[in-house]
Amino acid sequence: MRKLTYLAVFETGGSPGISVYFPDLPGCISCGDNFDHALKMAKEALSLHIYGIEKDGEQVPLRTDKIPETGTGDLIVPVSIYPDIFKDEMGGRRVKTTVTIPRRLKEAAESEGINYSRLLETAIKEALGTAS
Repeated sequence: MRKLTYLAVFETGGSPGISVYFPDLPGCISCGDNFDHALKMAKEALSLHIYGIEKDGEQVPLRTDKIPETGTGDLIVPVSIYPDIFKDEMGGRRVKTTVTIPRRLKEAAESEGINYSRLLETAIKEALGTAS
């Protein structure tokens, strides 16, 4: 199972809460109310960032382990994620989509208690010839 770890800077000074950024991943930022919350949000931000990079077909930046300069009270913390598990979770998430059907079909389906989502999912699986 693939595991990625990047150094994160937890900025504790200044405003309420904790800001987090990853020096090796520009644009990957997060925050939290306290350290535990900030760590949880940092893992989510890192997972989403890596997921987006890989989905776009880009190369995931290597970790440099270069210790960035930080302010007083800031923490440098290694944050680990499992991108393949996250990718599987993202692929299985339900999304809302809009379809257009004739009114008479909608009314007939509702009168029969047909679940549109289940029916559409089944039909798409059959059309693709897949069970997943």
